[in-house]
Amino acid sequence: MNDHESNRSDALIAELCAALGDDVVLTGEAVTARAGDGSGAVPCAARAVLRPRTTKQVSAALAACHRAAQPVVPQGGLTGLVGGGVAGDLEVAITLERMTAIEEIDPVGRTMTVQAGAALQSIQEAAEAEGLLFPLDLGARGSCTIGGNVATNAGGNRTIRYGMTRDSVLGLEAVLADGTVLSSLNKMVKNNAGYDLKHLFVGSEGTLGIVTRVVLRLQRRPRSHNCALLALPGFSEVIALLGRLEEAIGGSMSAFEVMWREFYELVTGAEARTAPPIPHGDPYYVLVESLGARPEEDAVQFEEALGDCMEAGLIGDAVLGKSKAERDEIWALRDDVEQLNHLAPIFTFDVSLRIADMETYVADIKTTLADRWSGSRCVVFGHLGDGNLHVVVSVGDGSPEARSAVEEIVYGHLEPICGSVSAEHGIGFEKRSHLGRSRSPVEIELMKTLKRTLDPQGILNPGRVFEAERAPPT
Repeated sequence: MNDHESNRSDALIAELCAALGDDVVLTGEAVTARAGDGSGAVPCAARAVLRPRTTKQVSAALAACHRAAQPVVPQGGLTGLVGGGVAGDLEVAITLERMTAIEEIDPVGRTMTVQAGAALQSIQEAAEAEGLLFPLDLGARGSCTIGGNVATNAGGNRTIRYGMTRDSVLGLEAVLADGTVLSSLNKMVKNNAGYDLKHLFVGSEGTLGIVTRVVLRLQRRPRSHNCALLALPGFSEVIALLGRLEEAIGGSMSAFEVMWREFYELVTGAEARTAPPIPHGDPYYVLVESLGARPEEDAVQFEEALGDCMEAGLIGDAVLGKSKAERDEIWALRDDVEQLNHLAPIFTFDVSLRIADMETYVADIKTTLADRWSGSRCVVFGHLGDGNLHVVVSVGDGSPEARSAVEEIVYGHLEPICGSVSAEHGIGFEKRSHLGRSRSPVEIELMKTLKRTLDPQGILNPGRVFEAERAPPT
């Protein structure tokens, strides 16, 4: 950085300090002491980190950065897996970690208004205290923020019944690149008065604006909760089981999670925290959950449905979660993705495809990986009920060259069957070059048009989703 550029940077930092206060603007060692990504192993490299307390401060910060053409990276809980919230040394990071208030709960209208820095788990607990349910649920619930969930349109464990984050957002407030505050805090389920502008920001990964407040749609808290872990002999039985359970327990099914053998054995192995509730040896394990309103009747219906499927030969073995502790233990093994670190270095993928294509797709990528790397490992699990698989690959080599080769295999087999390279994690940096495999040139150009319109300087999360159209200042 030359003297002129250094002076310009110093002038912006001074302006931000004057507008926001010294305690809001972190520089130097206060920045590098913070984590740069979700691993906690990499220090933050941002030019500065801004920690506003109010939407007004977010607006002032973006207005100043817009005038200086300063790239800005919005950060949530840093639990993303595609690098979207990782700030570089020429970028300023904005975190809403001080904007965590749950501002209002309307138990009659079943809405909650929250600041975007609120953790997902705190929102779930606040809803539960009112006898309500906020249905979005992720393994990172204690760390991820609702602003990050909205920005990435997070999916999670209950999408099959309640949909993605988008389906639980009634309204929001967002600050545009130039500091303009868009307040669209709608609390109505039905509102067709013109364009529904909130959808511009849900899933935009912070490239169109920074979400500061959200109106969430709540559900009535279920009175019954049934859960089971099942072992299945084949993928045709997995598909048949899904269909029969959807018919037998109707709209109460809230999760249908499938673990391929390799994942189940990893999270219930000798080094794992959970012993295997069902012995190893089956090719597929299914976690099925239902939430309902009639405790006794729902339990009977759930068990009868599983019994019928077992008699039909679809289920080889089963363990029922009779108590909350038992249900939590079943979910704990599904959520224990930390065990994947035993395979490090790993490459992780989040794909979406037709359920009918899954068995062949997984078999094809495993075969292709083994042909290239004889000792490769491919671990698969995911939200099969809504078409989302997580694929984790280890080839004993964490180099960029190996990553590129593995990506070509995973995405190359996905493209002919019209799958998506991102089911719920977003695009960020990591999947940017593969966006064209799942979106047409016309779609991508329209995305870029929206970006140019709302962020003409290109300062918001530049280089995420697609290549930055302007070089950031140095």
